[in-house]
Order: sequence, then C-alpha cells, then structure tokens
Amino acid sequence: MREALYYKKLSNKVVKCELCPWMCIIKPDKIGMCRVRKNMAGKLYSLIYARPCAVHVDPIEKKPFYHFMPGAKAFSIATIGCNFFCEFCQNWQISKADANNIDNQFEELKPEQVIKVCKENNCQIISYTYTEPTIFYEYMLDIAKQAKKQGIKNTIVSNGYINEAPLRELCKVLDSANIDLKAFTNDFYQKVCKGKLEPVLKTLKILKQEGVWLEITNLIVPGQNDDFEKIEEMCKWIAKELGKDVPIHFSRFHPDYKMTDAKPTSVETLEKAKEIAEKYLDYVYLGNVGGETNTFCPKCRETVIKRSVFHASQNRIKRGKCPDCKQNIAGVWDT
Repeated sequence: MREALYYKKLSNKVVKCELCPWMCIIKPDKIGMCRVRKNMAGKLYSLIYARPCAVHVDPIEKKPFYHFMPGAKAFSIATIGCNFFCEFCQNWQISKADANNIDNQFEELKPEQVIKVCKENNCQIISYTYTEPTIFYEYMLDIAKQAKKQGIKNTIVSNGYINEAPLRELCKVLDSANIDLKAFTNDFYQKVCKGKLEPVLKTLKILKQEGVWLEITNLIVPGQNDDFEKIEEMCKWIAKELGKDVPIHFSRFHPDYKMTDAKPTSVETLEKAKEIAEKYLDYVYLGNVGGETNTFCPKCRETVIKRSVFHASQNRIKRGKCPDCKQNIAGVWDT
C-alpha cells in the first residue's frame, strides 16, 4: 500500500481522485470506481502497490505490438482492478477481483525486484498489461523510472482512460503504447464500458504528441461495434489525427464474462474491417484468428516481417526501411 498520486483533499476528510476521467469523490473508508484506491482518514492510498496478480514473460507480439522491437521478450506485469466495466472483459477474474486483504492474496514484488527478475529472464521490455495499468499508476511509474535508467523499455496496453497530467508524466518514461479503442461511438462506451469516448481520443493524441510509439486495438463485438460506417469513420479519424502509419489491430471477440451468449466475430467481418481500414491506414492486422500476420511495405507491398501467431519468424527491415524499395517502415526496430 502506498499514498496515491494525483488526488486533492476536500473538506471533512473527503478526497477527489484526479487520476482518470471518473474524478471520483471518495469519502473516508470508501473506494473509487476502480476498487483499488481507498480513502483512509483523509488520504488516498493505492491498495495494490507492489502486489502484482500476474507476472509472465511474453513475446512482444502478444500485446500486440507488431512495430516495436519484433522478436523481443516482454516482462509482463499486472495488478487486480480496472476503471472500466466492459461486459465482454476477457480478464474479468483479475480485473474484477476484490482488493480486500490483498497482502494475503499476492506476494509483494517491489519495483527494484521487478527490474531484477526482468533482467534474470533476459527481457528488454517491461509491459504493463492484462488489466488496466492506469489503476496501478504509482507502481508502474516507479518501475518505469528505474527501468529507463537501466536501458529497459516500457510499454503499456491500456484502455486509454487517464487524465492528461498523469499521462504526460508517464510519457517521460514510456516507449510505446497499445490503446484499446473499443468503438467509435460514445453510446457504446457508455452502454458497454460505462465510460466515455472523448477522453480516450484525447489520450491517443497526447501519446502521439509526446513521441510515444502508438498502436491501436479494436475488438469487434458482433451487434455492438461492428457497424462498418463507424469503423470507416474511426479509420479516417486515425489517419487524420494520428497519422496513416499508426498500426491498427482488429481483434476477434470470443464470448466471455457477461457476454457468454454472444457469438464470436466472424472472419468475414474482420476481413471487411481490414479492407475498409486499408483505404486509409498503412498497417492493418487481424488478431485472435491464427495464421500469418505479416507486415507489408506500404509502397511496394513486399513482405518485410513474417509472423505466425505471436512469433516473428523473419524480419527483413534494414535501418527502418524496406530492403526492396527503401521505403520507411514506421516503428521501433532496434532490439
């Protein structure tokens, strides 16, 4: 447990959390919407600091990052909790877990220990992932600062629901981000995630401004966010506001949590979304479908990276360029 960053003390020992757009007003002995930040006698505390629920070594492609250090290993870490309420959550066992008595649930792993274990596993990257990194902000930030000093890269996989000040502070030590742009309508965000679209779009713009390598994931849920006109509108916005070289991953939905009666996304729907996106964006991928997910040069269309599931089997990029036509291939390629 540690005192939280980004909160304001109000009267009568009430506090206002300013970490994410919920801006929770929290009375003494109560918790915020994320369920892991608690007002204790007029001070806000992170209950999950240095208590990770998941620690794994993953290929960076699994996050997914396809244009960031392909073939590298990512030391992946998460705590319980989330500031969204997605009805299709595929990590709900940990994102919805209770933080009460957390000291007896998960072993302590301090930031310096994370760095040590990361090095022992020969990982060049630490990825804050699985649940929502924003809610373990203090833990992530402390780890990331130490990692940066030792030449280890920092990446997040996030819903992008974070306020500007803490985000810009994090960007000082952040190398890449994959943001879940869950839909391109506020109605979907309010109905399914209980959040809002605009703060996520703002996060995407800030990450781009701050020079953080950016990729986007869009999980297509049948009957919820599979409107092709909205998908086209989203791709146009990405190209205009962020750049046509920002990779997008259309991911296949599988029934889970409160949507167990829904059907998986059809491959035809994913392929149609890909066809639409490729009119505006240079790098479009399909996820959760198996098979090859190769990267092609946007100019000559030759294959520059071959992948099978989460493994980069061949990387032909030389000094950031296509070896055939010398076109620049956007990304971070040094390992």
